[in-house]
Amino acid sequence: MTYPVYAVGEAGAMYTPASSQYYTPATTPVTYAQVSGQGSNTTTGQLLSQGNGTYLIQQSVVDGDPTTHALISAAARASPQTDTARRILQAELIAFPSVQVQWLLENYETADGVSLPRSTLYNHYLRHCSNNKLDPVNAASFGKLIRSVFLGLRTRRLGTRGNSKYHYYGIRVKPNSPLIMLNEDGTQRQQPSTNNQTKRFKFSNNQKQESTYENNSQGNTNVSSNTSSSPQYHQYLGEASGAIPDFPDIIVGHGSSLPDDCTLEDIDTFRSIYREHCEAFLDAVLNFEFGTVESLWREFWRSQDNNNGDECEEEKYLSKTKLYQMCKCSEVQDFIKTVDYTFYQNLVEVLMPDVLRPIPSTLTQSIRNFAKGLESWLTAAMNDCPEEMMQIKLTAVSAFAQTLRRYTSLNHLAQAARAVLQNSSQINQMLADLNRVDFHNVQEQASWVCQCDYAVVQRLEADFKVTLQQQNSLEQWAVWLKGVVTQVLKPYDGKPTFAKAARQFLLKWSFYSSMVIRDLTLRSAASFGSFHLIRLLYDEYMFYLIEHQVAIATGTTPIAVMGDKNQTCQMINNFGTTSNGIENTLADTSNTNQLKRMKMS
Repeated sequence: MTYPVYAVGEAGAMYTPASSQYYTPATTPVTYAQVSGQGSNTTTGQLLSQGNGTYLIQQSVVDGDPTTHALISAAARASPQTDTARRILQAELIAFPSVQVQWLLENYETADGVSLPRSTLYNHYLRHCSNNKLDPVNAASFGKLIRSVFLGLRTRRLGTRGNSKYHYYGIRVKPNSPLIMLNEDGTQRQQPSTNNQTKRFKFSNNQKQESTYENNSQGNTNVSSNTSSSPQYHQYLGEASGAIPDFPDIIVGHGSSLPDDCTLEDIDTFRSIYREHCEAFLDAVLNFEFGTVESLWREFWRSQDNNNGDECEEEKYLSKTKLYQMCKCSEVQDFIKTVDYTFYQNLVEVLMPDVLRPIPSTLTQSIRNFAKGLESWLTAAMNDCPEEMMQIKLTAVSAFAQTLRRYTSLNHLAQAARAVLQNSSQINQMLADLNRVDFHNVQEQASWVCQCDYAVVQRLEADFKVTLQQQNSLEQWAVWLKGVVTQVLKPYDGKPTFAKAARQFLLKWSFYSSMVIRDLTLRSAASFGSFHLIRLLYDEYMFYLIEHQVAIATGTTPIAVMGDKNQTCQMINNFGTTSNGIENTLADTSNTNQLKRMKMS
């Protein structure tokens, strides 16, 4: 199968024409069958010429089928899909001489558990170009070439604060390569080391790394200190292979707010470095190095008080001036908003894959500390950024932090309630106390506020008592609660009123449960404490279910649901403040005019 390599897109992003054809630089169509026929007699790492294009034979993309290869174009042109009325930032190709691709294959190889500094690879490349009188591409374009030749590379941030660097994880210099005798800056080493190069650059997950950072916010220490040295905590994390979202194209059309001195290549570079930033963010989370996130933000947004010497490396990719200018572009703002909501939702599912599953209290506390510092870290890092971009970032991060706090609280309640639900004597006492509650009186008092169908309320009451009598587990209660939500909201499926109906149900559920707790309190029920705990858990879990149902109905993520809610509340608050200010101004003006009239009279 044949895929061209594109400058725009995430690592390994490919363009597959609908016509099942691949376009070479001469626009000569080459079908998949034509190229795959040659691919059957090729080997991994071989360069294949087809027309005016150069193709790199990558490793098999089909497990167990050695004749199936990914053919990567090393010299190509823009996709025919870019020939539209709009200036679409997608499928713009980069032409790399085949000698550069061959040089990469001769000197580097992929391997697990190893990494190379991003700057080291580029310094090696600059030295190669200088020795062979080649014109080097910029750092951003070289990064795209690396990712195209060696698929599946990840970006990590390694080192101590003030001396940290971006690393490509999963690649190393070949043992027989002359590059092994070079320093990280590309200069010749004075005394060749007898140690294997792998030892120079290897950072395995089992090896303790000095990659923690001091927290600049109010003297707090790195929140990962209790967990980073405990590999057993990784078993509580969710699947992270799909945590980096598909990055959408940044489409810049006519009338765009993109500054004149910012090119489409700058937009493409921004898209690439933002992906690497997200990869480093994810890696920090996976290794419980939560304090690293603050440093990542400071380095990406070029914070003035950032003391990391590696900031100059970022300037090679995109200057701070252009970065901030692009932040005023509405298309870039929409891109950041879309990516952040999806990425943060994926991070939540990595950190809290199952909100009911028992996890160590030290881990939940670390996650809560992480959430507590997020907003202040980002605010400090983006202090000089354009206000619009800062607000977009803060809205998403606030929703992310709020979600982590809520889910860890929900998890804590779940573990406390699990002990109650497993205690037969407590369950029997709860059932006896519940049967004494005057539900008819509760319904009469709540009907005026909630206006619920009495039959529905009776059915929920009966189901609750039966489920309690069966002494079901917490997981079985969760299934019952989800069934209640599905049943109640079913009439609103596919309707624009779904979100409103879901919120109304949540309010009514909370009101009814508070009325039941009130009755138990007045009767001095022996199981009041157990009911109070169960009520807190079920209310919080209902909130969890509702936000996920609304997200599904609206085609977005729960993080986005909460973020949009927070943004709406902020707008209302701002409007209220403005309105009060206008009213005060009008009142002051009226009083002043009245005083003037009194003086004139």
